[in-house]
Amino acid sequence: MPIGKVAVPLNPQFRALYADLEVPKADWGKPSGEIIAFAHALVVPAGKHVNTPLRLRKFQIDYIRDVYNRHDEATGQRVVKQAVLSVARRNGKTLLAAVILLAHLAGPFKRPNATIVSAATTCKQAGIVFRFVKDMVRVNSFLGKALKVIDSTKRIVHRVDGSTYEAIAAEAGGQFGMGLALCVYDELAQAKNRDLYDALMTSLGSETESLMMIISTQAPNDLHLLSELIDYGERVNSGVIMDPSFVCHLHTVPIEAKLDDESQWKKANPGLGDYRDRSELRNAVKRAMQMPSQESTVRVYYLNQRVRAEMPYLTRGVYELNTGEVDPSIFSDGRPVFGGLDLSASTDLTALVLAAETDNGDIALLPFAWTPKDTIEARTHRDRAPYDAWERENYLLTSPGKTVDYDFVAHQTAGITGCMNVVRINYDRWRIDLVRQAFARVGLALPLVECGQGYKDMSPCVEAFERVALAGKLRHGGHPVMRWCFSNAVIGRDAAGNRKLDKSKAYGRIDIAVAAVMAVGAMKASAVPEVDVAAMIA
Repeated sequence: MPIGKVAVPLNPQFRALYADLEVPKADWGKPSGEIIAFAHALVVPAGKHVNTPLRLRKFQIDYIRDVYNRHDEATGQRVVKQAVLSVARRNGKTLLAAVILLAHLAGPFKRPNATIVSAATTCKQAGIVFRFVKDMVRVNSFLGKALKVIDSTKRIVHRVDGSTYEAIAAEAGGQFGMGLALCVYDELAQAKNRDLYDALMTSLGSETESLMMIISTQAPNDLHLLSELIDYGERVNSGVIMDPSFVCHLHTVPIEAKLDDESQWKKANPGLGDYRDRSELRNAVKRAMQMPSQESTVRVYYLNQRVRAEMPYLTRGVYELNTGEVDPSIFSDGRPVFGGLDLSASTDLTALVLAAETDNGDIALLPFAWTPKDTIEARTHRDRAPYDAWERENYLLTSPGKTVDYDFVAHQTAGITGCMNVVRINYDRWRIDLVRQAFARVGLALPLVECGQGYKDMSPCVEAFERVALAGKLRHGGHPVMRWCFSNAVIGRDAAGNRKLDKSKAYGRIDIAVAAVMAVGAMKASAVPEVDVAAMIA
């Protein structure tokens, strides 16, 4: 296929130096050759190979070839619009991102007045890429002459043609205009939602030969945006989908491989023995095999597998152990019923979970969740969760409008609990005054007991729920919204060892999980302590 026009590199002699710059002959005269030559003219500014000539590794060159050498035969324009590279940590991701950004800002693919960004979820992560790009400008004099670094705003400006590069972060509410030429999204796996990604994709859409490049370790679960992109890319790679505009290079160790099988490690670490030190990886795996709490971290960051880096509250095995059917009639036959009420922001989930003890001593859970009807389509898209399907199947209740209507919730709660012997409902104090007023308007009087979501109040609830779950004494009926919330739930600890479900660490909603934990906590707090008769006699 014709490769189309390629801009002349900053140094016009690069093409004459292909051999000296160790550009593979297969890339001579191609866009990949231009970017490899540009990269190999640079000096590494930091890291293990500091102050040495930069040399791209084979897996990086293979990725560049796939991204830059696909051109439309009619127009000669590059056809790739999105490109994903997923490898384990410490495999030269930041270096490659910096090379790509500089190649578009001051190298073979620069355009006048182009807007280029690197994106990340946190300011800290955004700063890592920016600092590496800045250091590369500092140690490579021909870049320093062409570019001006503005530290205060994390921007770098081309002195002549007006092009700019900026590092932005989702948590800082990064602002940018339309017409992006390139975005390199670093560690998309850390994103809690897809808002920044969607905004960037919209901005890229207006530019010819615009490119979204994602360089990241894998995400924690199948519902994450990055997992969706990788799964799509794998279908493209296998020929199931024909999409020449999408490139995906996934480097991962198969999940069924043993942790200590060193023959598998290079599948996720193409820079093993180079960027990634083999002895350091060996020691990390050895620690993980001796300390199970470290295993998930090793699987994510060292083997690039799709698992949570944080320890989940309930493992899949423990959750499935408690997938017993729930008989709703036990909640209305007069036995004590307990509950947990987790209130939401006006556009998220409000959850009520009721708990009752079965005849054989198990604890049955009856969950309810409300969300605004008018935003369900947008939130299905945003949270990567099938809210619309859950609504159709009556697993998710919807209140009219764009916000949760507490009067609607109160009316339905009255109908749900009207024939129950409700003894205690734990609640978090946030927004409770609004709910109390709504309950009063419908004449609903429930025994509400304050239970904050800090470590002090939640730790006993977490421990009580955990004991019952580990013993296989819960019944939750496989409720899909509850399953999703527990799959997102992560434990936080304070210095004293107290625990709570940490919403700040969760990917996705955990509201029903929080309500379920509070419900079991309410039941155990109300239990009459057993009397040790023998001790009294003694």
